Amino acid sequence: MDVRLLLIATVVLGGSTAQQDGSMCIKANAQSCGECIQVSETCGWCTDENFLTVGEPKSARCDDLESLKKRNCKVSQIENPRGKIVVDQDNPVTIRKKDEKVKLEDITQIQPQKVTVTLRTGEPQTINLKFRRADDYPIDLYYLMDLSYSMKDDLENVKNLGTELMREMAKITSDFKIGFGSFVEKTVMPYVSTTPLRMMNPCLGNHNCTSPFSYKNVLSLTKDGKKFNNLVSQQQISGNLDSPEGGFDAIMQVAVCEKIIGWRNVTRLLVFSTDAGFHFAGDGKLGGIVLPNDGQCHLEGNMYTMSHYYDYPSIAHLVQKLNDHNIQTIFAVTEEFQPVYKELKNLIPKSAVGTLSSNSSNVIKLILDAYNSLSSEVTLEHGKLPDGVSIQYKSFCKNGVTQTGEDGRRCFNISIGDEVNFHISIESQKCLSKDEIIKIKPLGFNEELVINLKFICDCQCSSGGEANSKKCFDGNGTFECGACKCNEGRIGRVCECSKDEVRTEDLDANCRKDNGTDICSNNGDCVCGTCECKKRENPAEVYSGKYCECDNFNCDRSNNKLCGGHGRCECRKCICDANYTGSACDCSLDTTPCLAKNRQICNGRGECKCGSCRCTGSKFQGPTCELCPTCPGVCAEHKDCVQCRAFQSGDKKDTCEKECSNFNMIKVKDRDKLPQPTDQSFPLTHCKERDANDCWFYFTFSVRNDTNEVVVVEQLECPAGPDIIPIVAGVVAGIVMIGLALLLIWKLLMIIHDRREFAKFEKEKLNAKWDTGENPIYKSAVTTVVNPKYEGK
Repeated sequence: MDVRLLLIATVVLGGSTAQQDGSMCIKANAQSCGECIQVSETCGWCTDENFLTVGEPKSARCDDLESLKKRNCKVSQIENPRGKIVVDQDNPVTIRKKDEKVKLEDITQIQPQKVTVTLRTGEPQTINLKFRRADDYPIDLYYLMDLSYSMKDDLENVKNLGTELMREMAKITSDFKIGFGSFVEKTVMPYVSTTPLRMMNPCLGNHNCTSPFSYKNVLSLTKDGKKFNNLVSQQQISGNLDSPEGGFDAIMQVAVCEKIIGWRNVTRLLVFSTDAGFHFAGDGKLGGIVLPNDGQCHLEGNMYTMSHYYDYPSIAHLVQKLNDHNIQTIFAVTEEFQPVYKELKNLIPKSAVGTLSSNSSNVIKLILDAYNSLSSEVTLEHGKLPDGVSIQYKSFCKNGVTQTGEDGRRCFNISIGDEVNFHISIESQKCLSKDEIIKIKPLGFNEELVINLKFICDCQCSSGGEANSKKCFDGNGTFECGACKCNEGRIGRVCECSKDEVRTEDLDANCRKDNGTDICSNNGDCVCGTCECKKRENPAEVYSGKYCECDNFNCDRSNNKLCGGHGRCECRKCICDANYTGSACDCSLDTTPCLAKNRQICNGRGECKCGSCRCTGSKFQGPTCELCPTCPGVCAEHKDCVQCRAFQSGDKKDTCEKECSNFNMIKVKDRDKLPQPTDQSFPLTHCKERDANDCWFYFTFSVRNDTNEVVVVEQLECPAGPDIIPIVAGVVAGIVMIGLALLLIWKLLMIIHDRREFAKFEKEKLNAKWDTGENPIYKSAVTTVVNPKYEGK
């Protein structure tokens, strides 16, 4: 007990300079060489038995390499294992000579084929992968056709596809096989009518159709084009009720039934021809089918027999099976369904979409174009990665094109015989207890790179450890790598303490920082006078420090990223990457975004802070302070100075020399001699201003090499004086003409008025009724009296 108290007291009173210097390796509190090398690739372990001074903790052996050297640890005594790459199989890519025949199994398109990669935590290892597209590579093509009634005219054009396609593909490869299959729909309601009569002939009217079916393998892959034609010519159209078809069932069976279809380990092409959409997982519920597709082969007598039992496959399931079997898909669909299948293409790697004519007359050209498109692209893909392992790609394509990130996995426009390279960087963030295997392959090709991953979990010096050594407090540990690796339940520099011992005030005092009340900063347990930091669920997040006062996850964040994604968190402070600063490393020191078009920082109107301009004064605006809505323009701003220097006039005539010396002035004779914006490599402004005498003067303003430059036309452009005689004559003539016009208008109005009055008189005259009898007041002078007695006898 006395020995332990002495050691603890020494640690508390003396401390170590190594502990105080804030090294990430020391703060990790590594208790063995194996723990030390897992902290970072920069950490090493000093195996010198006499390296530590009195009171220094065992974790002080773990430090960055330069610090260990400065602390007088010999290079030969620093344990710092490194990862490595060993190539196990490295057959060169095939370079075929003209007219040379090479067996399929001897063709190599990627190099190397097998490697063993030994990884140390945090240290990436880079593999160089070469890909060369082989000449005359064998091709298998399976034509999968929709035989619903709407494809009747298409079937006629496909009947001669075999021999014609054989003839065209012979220009690409001497080893070509073709097969044929057809599909319609699940044979249950509501997809097809299940009445006996309609099951015999699903087509309406007098059309003779074959019974509906889900998928049928008509012809397995063969080199006999005539056999293809004969069998296809015997096929009959069928029919179904709904518009979408059961093509996904057919694609799944074509992919997984390798032996029946006859797929070889060559380029595999699946041409999917239809004029309709597709059913997918979940649609089977309409027909009472709820069991998910099992992704197994169910062909009996070349017919898919489980369509009524299993649901349609999902798109993700289909993608997995197509990738597993290296099948490249060509969707030959009508223009109406192009948008649908283009979206599907985005989900299925190594696939293409072509526009099928209404009667499939262009199918051969479509297949050749799609094949050339697919084969000219190489995309690397890897399987599921072990936990903590990551992969980064960098591609070196044709014409010096280099790509990184997601685009680093692929190269385009690769012709036969072209060679491209990829750098594959593999890194592990933790040590795994067993070896792992990763397979990387180009999509659509059967060749692959097999990577055997091994992990450095311990130091080489640990293999020579002395178990139950007397150097480790009565055999309570293994003496290895110059220090004691304590047995379970024991801690301390020489395993002198037991975790089960009762805590005492003296021991706990050594676990309090600055004589505070918190033991181990509440982030650990005080065991034997030493803080043992707590472990977190996320192994990447750790507490560290003598009092567990540090951690690597409580730093400031920016954009929801620790240290803004531009630094690392050490002891609750961000250590920023180069060109970044700030508490959350969110302040970029790069001034490129602040450069204006004139190559000035913020147009000389502000400061560049954290990658953006902070303009001086509220009147300046814009990303580079280029806008000033309330400021006069460049022309108005320099008008008075240009006027006083060029023409000795204007408002600044008397103060010209004092206020207008901030630019160089050049005079030219006419406006054609002014510089033009297209002739300059710097911003240029053309100006046209008017003086107090209504004369115009022209000039340009520019900033070249931080110097203001004005080019001005030396002659003013003044308006000519007015000609009095034409003006007076014009005015008089105008007055006369206006008078004449008014007289004419008055005369015209009078004529119109008289004519209206005369017409009114004539109308009243015609309407008058004159009495043509005697005047009623006239009395004749003769009076005639008739004798009443007179009877005319």
